[in-house]
Amino acid sequence: MTSLVTARNVSKHFGSTRAVDDVSFSIEKGRILGLIGPNGAGKTTLLKALLGLTDCDGDLSVLGLDPFKQRKELMQNICFIADVAVLPRWIRVSQLLDYVESVHPNFSRSRAEELLSRTKVRHDKKVRELSKGMVTQLHLSIIAAIDAKLLVLDEPTLGLDIIFRKEFYSNLLADYFDEERTILVTTHQVEEIENILTDVMFIVDGKILLDAPMETVSENYVELLASGANAEKARNYKPIHERDVFGKKVMLFEGTDRSLLAELGELHTPSIADLFVAKVKGASA
Repeated sequence: MTSLVTARNVSKHFGSTRAVDDVSFSIEKGRILGLIGPNGAGKTTLLKALLGLTDCDGDLSVLGLDPFKQRKELMQNICFIADVAVLPRWIRVSQLLDYVESVHPNFSRSRAEELLSRTKVRHDKKVRELSKGMVTQLHLSIIAAIDAKLLVLDEPTLGLDIIFRKEFYSNLLADYFDEERTILVTTHQVEEIENILTDVMFIVDGKILLDAPMETVSENYVELLASGANAEKARNYKPIHERDVFGKKVMLFEGTDRSLLAELGELHTPSIADLFVAKVKGASA
C-alpha cells in the first residue's frame, strides 16, 4: 500500500502543554481512518498540522509534501469539512458554486450540479436560508465534486439529527470514497462511523493509544460476559477493563486466546466506544 500521510516523532507544544506528543503513524491510500479522542486530546492540533495550519516538530509528510511549507500545493489535493458554519451565510448557492469553480482547478461544476439535483437545495437560496442538514448536503456535494486524494472530516455531522447523519455517511461512501481516495474522520459519535471504518486511531493527552486496522481490532480484543465463579476465573487472564451490566461482569481482554474464555461465558467483539473507554482508563491507571 502507498502512504498518503507519514508522521515520525511529531510533536506540538504550547508552552508547557504537549498538545501532540511524539506521535508516529501512517495513513494508507484507499482507507477510512477514525481519529477518536476526548476533548483536549490533541485531535484538532494534529489535524491542523496535517492541513498545514500549524508547524510542528518531527517529520510530517502529506501526499509527499511538507504541509506547512508547501500548503498551497497540498490544498489542491485535500478537502476539509468541519462544522458546516464555515460556509458564508450571506452567499447564494449559485454564487458559491461560481466561486469554487473559479478558485479550485479540480472542481467539477457538472458533478456538483448532479449531486445537488438529488437534494432540495435550491440555487437561488442563501446559505442562511437553508436548514443545517441542507447546508451539509451542499457542502458534501461541493466536496464530492472535487477530485482530491484526501478528505479530512472534523465532527462533520455535529448538531444534525439522526436521519441527516445517516444520509451524510451513506452519501459519502456512494459519491466520494473509492480505492484511490482516503478519508480521515473525527467524531464523538463513534457508533455511527464504526461500520464504515477500515482503521482506527485513539489519541489521548497528545499520545496515540491505539493505531490499527479494524480487522486487527476484532482479532486482538474480545469481551466476556460472565458472573460468579466464572468471572473470578476470568480475572486470572488479566482483563484490561471491567464493568457491571445487570449484575454480570463485562471484561475486555487484549491478545487473550478466545478458547480459554469461551467456557466462562458469552464472547463478543467490543464496540469501538467500549474499547476506547477501556484503553483510556487502562492508560490512566
